[in-house]
Amino acid sequence: MKICDLHTHSNHSDGTLTPTELLNLAVSEGISAIALCDHNTIDGLIEFKNAAKDKPIDAVLGAEITTEYEGIELHILGLFIPEEHFLDVSKYCEELNHLKRIANKEMVDNLINAGYKIDYERMLSQTARGQINRAHVASELVKNGYAETVSDAFKTFLEDGGKFYKSPKRLDALKTISFLKQIGAVPVIAHPFYSAQPESLESFWQKAKAAGLVGMEALYPMYDESTTKTAIETAEKYGFLQSGGSDFHGANKPHIAIGKGKGSLSVPYEFFEKLKKHSKTCK
Repeated sequence: MKICDLHTHSNHSDGTLTPTELLNLAVSEGISAIALCDHNTIDGLIEFKNAAKDKPIDAVLGAEITTEYEGIELHILGLFIPEEHFLDVSKYCEELNHLKRIANKEMVDNLINAGYKIDYERMLSQTARGQINRAHVASELVKNGYAETVSDAFKTFLEDGGKFYKSPKRLDALKTISFLKQIGAVPVIAHPFYSAQPESLESFWQKAKAAGLVGMEALYPMYDESTTKTAIETAEKYGFLQSGGSDFHGANKPHIAIGKGKGSLSVPYEFFEKLKKHSKTCK
């Protein structure tokens, strides 16, 4: 069966592979379609597209935008972003990225002031964009022996609202969905039930559909069987196309494999085909 992976990251956000390395890994794993969705940036998409030339794989140009709805953090994927609107996406995310840079520098300073030996400049030098986020800091904490895994580092040091990290103001989820629709991208909500309980989003779905939400990530490696069932039922109830992805980050999430998640993920290629068909109606 042909499979796809419609949610991955490169070193242009918090992944560890370049867009070319990511694309080539997907080909070697027999994946038929893959989406690059770096956080709040399109900087790796041209390299990603070029790497896919003459390769037996469909490359989906995307981005994952950090938003919120009534205080709940939600991530909105823009899939099939038209190249002529790359600059629009960059401008849309500009203020968010500025605020995140400030918050992340304050987080690092808080850790250093508490006695943890981490090097901000060294972390910056290892990123493609010269901008770090919590995954980079978590990896640094693991390397320096302050946590056993990236997940442990998040739980111990980097949780939102904790001692060291305070999240900046996020973009509005409904406005972001509307923006992506306006530029001809396909808005898909990523792992909604990973960061929020289903009942807390009951008022969101009709508003999101009216704003232009097209799809929902129903297959996600961090979902258990019950959560997957809830996601599929929600998508069917509101008429959203189903999507799915590994949320692959390379070495920053070593327990997550591209295309396979924790080992059992298998996103049907049909998901890609339906979303692609819809994208053609947006242009």
